[in-house]
Amino acid sequence: MIYKIPEEYYQRIHHSRPRFKNNQEEVLIFVATEINKLNTLEKKEFDIKLRNSIRLFPGNADKTTKTIDNWRTEISSFFGFIQRTQDNKHFFPSTMAKKLANEQDLIQFYKYFLYYFQYPGGHLKSQENKKLIEKGVKFKPAQCILKVLEHGEKKTDKRFFLTKAEVTHCIFNDLRVTRNQRNIDEIVKLILDNRALNIKYDTSGDVIRYAGDMLDYMNIADLVITHDQNKFYINSSEKEVIASFIKSDNYFNLYDKFYEKDTINTSDLTKLTPVWFDYINNDLGEELFKTDLYKYLGIEEQSYNNLVEETIKDFKKQLDNNETIRTKDIGDFGEGLILGHEKQRVKNGGRTDLLHKILKIPTQFAVGYDIQSVELDDMKRYIEVKTTISSKKLQFYSFHLTPNEWSSAATLKDRYFVYRLGISKLGTELHVVQDPVGLYKSDKIEMIPRDGADIKFNKDVSIKEDLLIWSN
Repeated sequence: MIYKIPEEYYQRIHHSRPRFKNNQEEVLIFVATEINKLNTLEKKEFDIKLRNSIRLFPGNADKTTKTIDNWRTEISSFFGFIQRTQDNKHFFPSTMAKKLANEQDLIQFYKYFLYYFQYPGGHLKSQENKKLIEKGVKFKPAQCILKVLEHGEKKTDKRFFLTKAEVTHCIFNDLRVTRNQRNIDEIVKLILDNRALNIKYDTSGDVIRYAGDMLDYMNIADLVITHDQNKFYINSSEKEVIASFIKSDNYFNLYDKFYEKDTINTSDLTKLTPVWFDYINNDLGEELFKTDLYKYLGIEEQSYNNLVEETIKDFKKQLDNNETIRTKDIGDFGEGLILGHEKQRVKNGGRTDLLHKILKIPTQFAVGYDIQSVELDDMKRYIEVKTTISSKKLQFYSFHLTPNEWSSAATLKDRYFVYRLGISKLGTELHVVQDPVGLYKSDKIEMIPRDGADIKFNKDVSIKEDLLIWSN
């Protein structure tokens, strides 16, 4: 037997699907970084500059202008990377684009994205929002899915999962949920009853695609976990974050005035678009969604605590005696990890007498590198750390050096190293690039001069190393 939503309650919900979904994390990091380099510009000029930047992404050089423009539209509307003035005439980089570009934390970005995502919303065309409003839809998918997962565990007293088909047919496309805010217990009971009766669902790709996207995004955000891409469980290690989703009353309510109108003009809905993008770019101003790398790295606790101690010397004086040091209070984990890596490298080389020469350089010194390290023969090594955090390992062989960093690299030559560090659920990946200026001059890497230097390299010019964890 195939499950069918009663016709009077059926309303299919959908959204834009980025054409680069299979490569989404790498694309978002790249585009956020490119957008972050732009200033407030007239809409046409902003679009042209962004179009030219998108062409620089590997594989895009020969894409049609229409394809590039589709990328630009999908990124700006769906992920909210671009904000605009109230008159819609000038565009500028959004808060979240800046945050992703600067912090390189994709998991945190997806948490923010899902926290604000709703139907209706400015990510949809006005005519689509009009249809949803006329049907009475008011729906925050991530919040609802987490509520169902949480209640399912309480009701069954065991781990409870949802499939993409169940989310599609029992939640997403049912007005009893998206319009009437159906009781969560009723949703869980329906799902359990259907399982007990072995009732099947239409699982064809086009049908379950949009609910499936939402579960995939929640998986990237570490809100849910899955072992086979079909059964999704609540991530019990993210209890604090999940509680903030479930308890939130955050909602973009400026569409509310249209629900009781007999006639809705799409032009009036379009006027809300700039306000929507302002709304979804409200940075929460707290560390709640910042990725805690401890659980990603799986480091033995004492070794991790030792590493953390090394990264917080600059503000230890600000802490009260015996105050617990929270890992989320540490500014840049990547630099701390590489500091530990360097200490362990030198220790493994039998030169513990050199450990005192490995130093994290305070940002305010503006020397063009993050860490001063040392070779086993006592020669200096100057390290700039570039870190990206994602839910999967990224094939992202690029980084940006500021004018000051590029200048330091030119001066220090083969004493200057860039440590490109990727951190994901699957582990860490570290690529070391020595003397980037020299490599550029010998045509071994690509460099585009833009407010410094955009660098692209390949495996042949970098050394892949295992990340070493510092242990006293």
